[in-house]
Amino acid sequence: MRLMIVGHLEGHISTAGKIALQRGAKVIHCEDTEQALGALRNGKGADMAMVDVKQNIAGFIEQLDAERIHMPVIACGIGTDARAAVKAIQDGAREYVPLPPDADLIAAVLEAVTEESNTMIANDPAMKSVVQMADKIAPSDATVMITGESGTGKEVMSQYIHRKSKRRDGTFIAVNCAAIPENLLESELFGHEKGAFTGAAGRRIGKFEEASGGTLLLDEVSEMHPSLQAKLLRAIQEREITRVGSNDPVKVDVRLVATSNRNLEQSVQKGEFREDLYFRLNVVNIRLPALRERASDIVPLAQFFADKFAEQNGLPKKKISTAAKDILAGHGWRGNIRELENTMHRAILMSAQDEIETDAIHLQSSGMTAPAAAQAASPDPAGVSGAGQPQESGAAQAAPPRHQGAVENMIGRTIADVERDMILNTLDHCLGNRTHAANILGISIRTLRNKLNQYKDDGVDIPAASTGH
Repeated sequence: MRLMIVGHLEGHISTAGKIALQRGAKVIHCEDTEQALGALRNGKGADMAMVDVKQNIAGFIEQLDAERIHMPVIACGIGTDARAAVKAIQDGAREYVPLPPDADLIAAVLEAVTEESNTMIANDPAMKSVVQMADKIAPSDATVMITGESGTGKEVMSQYIHRKSKRRDGTFIAVNCAAIPENLLESELFGHEKGAFTGAAGRRIGKFEEASGGTLLLDEVSEMHPSLQAKLLRAIQEREITRVGSNDPVKVDVRLVATSNRNLEQSVQKGEFREDLYFRLNVVNIRLPALRERASDIVPLAQFFADKFAEQNGLPKKKISTAAKDILAGHGWRGNIRELENTMHRAILMSAQDEIETDAIHLQSSGMTAPAAAQAASPDPAGVSGAGQPQESGAAQAAPPRHQGAVENMIGRTIADVERDMILNTLDHCLGNRTHAANILGISIRTLRNKLNQYKDDGVDIPAASTGH
């Protein structure tokens, strides 16, 4: 984990950095937010920033968004200044940490915000064979293609391979090729020079250089434009990149892992994906089974997520009742592990009994039972396949929209309408608790509030906020 410390606060924030170092984090210190932005542009990446509340946190976060630098920001201030804490959260900070720092609190924040976990639940035979395959190939530098349905955990598997590799002490960088506009993805991957295009106010180091010595994940690589595919192929073959606006090649040393949301062999046949790039990326192919194909992992995963979200929300941990287990085991899990995770997040918030009861389990109809789904999936018994499967997007799976049912029922409706119903329905599930709803939806509390204000202006009835939220 890479931590960026910004500011001084009478030396207390540096003490927090020392605690983080003792907990295994790599720490970089910057005098102010301008220096921090300069360091980030020059490839000194971070997974999280702890920033003095006296700094311009709102401006810092806005600039991070403008330059597509995705990193949670934690505000730090001396004592328990409630006004400063509230303002920092309103400005977009993920958390507020009072100083002088408490070692256990710093450790908890590092774990909670970055959501780092080495847990790999893989007791089902279908998943055990996949993990065994990953263990065999991880120590090499071979490029890996990971395929599987949406929500099966391909990024988690990528991180697992990195941790098991000889590059484990290097950086793990993930780039979602589908989430970045085509005209900006080249700059994101390879970097750019000052003045290379409108808005390029300074040199920016790309993800290839930032990940040098470590692992670079190209998430949803099948969404990459053909013209950029050719440049990616050259970068893999020559082990060098050229920044946008420059003619000088830069040597890089990265191990590539790629995922796909399509069947890449079919994409090659249709001319949508370069065949030579496909073979360069598909040196080792690992197919992650759908959750319905690893049925014996469903309940252990559900309990793991229930415990995780109980701790995050300051709630008592609860066991899952036998009846609720039966419901979970019998569901088709079209959204796979991501759907299960969000189901258990809702369940721990909604549960009113000593055990998680059936009424707390809210499931979206999958259109098929688990056995039927498993039969339709025709799983590869080895758990490793050469064909790509639909893959997850970078956004979290939210609660079922108010207009429930099959995807066909959404045809003719705008994305904005579907998004609105999804947000409002999640808020209903959370009894108006904005913080919990934002966590489930995978968006910031500020984004949620902006959306709700927009809906209110449009005359939509908004669920009342629960006390204190």
